[in-house]
Amino acid sequence: MTNPLRFDDLQGIMHRHIAPLPDHRKKGPNTQYRIQDAALGAFGIFFPQSPSFLDYQRTLQQTKGHNNVHTLLGVEQIPCDHQIRKLLDPIAPSHLDPVFLDVFERLEQHRMLAHFRALDNQLLVALDGTHYFSSQAMHCHTCLTRQRTNGHTLSYHAAITPVIVCPGQSQVIALPPEYIMPQDGHAKQDCERAAGTRWLAKHAARVAPHGVTFLGDDLYSNQPLCALVLHYRCNFIFTCKPDSHPTLSEHLAFWQANDGLAEREERRWNGRFTEVTMVRYINDVLLRSGDDALSVHWFDITVVNATTGEQLYHNSCITNHRLTADNVGDVARSGRGR
Repeated sequence: MTNPLRFDDLQGIMHRHIAPLPDHRKKGPNTQYRIQDAALGAFGIFFPQSPSFLDYQRTLQQTKGHNNVHTLLGVEQIPCDHQIRKLLDPIAPSHLDPVFLDVFERLEQHRMLAHFRALDNQLLVALDGTHYFSSQAMHCHTCLTRQRTNGHTLSYHAAITPVIVCPGQSQVIALPPEYIMPQDGHAKQDCERAAGTRWLAKHAARVAPHGVTFLGDDLYSNQPLCALVLHYRCNFIFTCKPDSHPTLSEHLAFWQANDGLAEREERRWNGRFTEVTMVRYINDVLLRSGDDALSVHWFDITVVNATTGEQLYHNSCITNHRLTADNVGDVARSGRGR
């Protein structure tokens, strides 16, 4: 059994990658605070003891002669919130990508991801986009825009926030985000699919040796992205809506009419009532038309209340995991993990 990963180990990773952060300031009186202090001070939000962690630490320093932010994070001088934003805003978030990846690999080395593994020892990485700021009044050069029905323009920030997930667990492990923002040399507005492609190009090769299955919604179930996942020797389970995949849907309708779909049923008591999960599946169907069409495996899953007959969940997915009566239930549960 390996030694547990300690806070000091995580702190060391943070310090190692924050030390070389670029300093955009010119030398002079405005360089009182180190960039490292600003970055570590921002990390203090994860140790809230008052509405403003840093204000509380400054009060401690004034009244007690010491503060926790130095002990916990190694901050030498505590900048205020405004100074932190001023110092860090010009720095590309990608400078901190190695922090996420190093923490991930250290967790692996210490065998602390074993309980996250599913599907014959795979790690499930959910790719999902999220909005984290929106305004009709404020706008910056990295904003995306959308026209609202009232005629106003909404400016917003969005990102893909990949996380390692596991069915039945509420904890997740974060991997580097990829920001959805205007890209140099591109007239078309950035989107989640393009950001997902960039993320794979940047990071898939590094996580692939650990055994990874990517999860995603219907945006990801297109041939170029699926082929990119396979190129990096990873796997996928992506939601696949019939309306957005007409060729695949035609093939499935043919096989269904000719009893070509296999079925698997499971019953499970969830503590309140029995859930019946029905999975239909078929291997080796073409994702799209054309001679170069990718062959994928398809399943749909329906969950109902055994007592009332109420449908609780329904979805359909594609995957490169070959489906059998023995594994299709696990593949379907993994697909729902996101």
